[in-house]
Amino acid sequence: DVQLVESGGGSVQAGRSLRLSCVAPGYIRAGYCMGWFSQAPGNEREGVAVIDGEGNASYADSVKGRFTISKDNDKDTLHLQMDSLKPEDSAMYYCAAEEIPCMVGGGMAKKDDFGFWGQGTQVTVS
Repeated sequence: DVQLVESGGGSVQAGRSLRLSCVAPGYIRAGYCMGWFSQAPGNEREGVAVIDGEGNASYADSVKGRFTISKDNDKDTLHLQMDSLKPEDSAMYYCAAEEIPCMVGGGMAKKDDFGFWGQGTQVTVS
């Protein structure tokens, strides 16, 4: 399997911004559903945002209006622009890919639906 590689995490103060990137060779051009998930210590991995092959996106309620998911088909790269960061956004952020519908029953595809994952990038907001 081709590995997904995230970057862009870091430590920032509340109210600032970060932009995460995920290089996903082959997956984005092939129209896979792409997603960002977050996992804080002791918590389950949760969906943050997903984007499908046509560019339709869906977001968790907690990040709507603050985060923007996007993709560059030519570079096979997924992005997550994170604005107005809050301490509760602190977590490991993972990129995921799968050949599935991104939006299911009015909500985002779940983590168990994705088979391809990156190693994660840490975001810490203080």
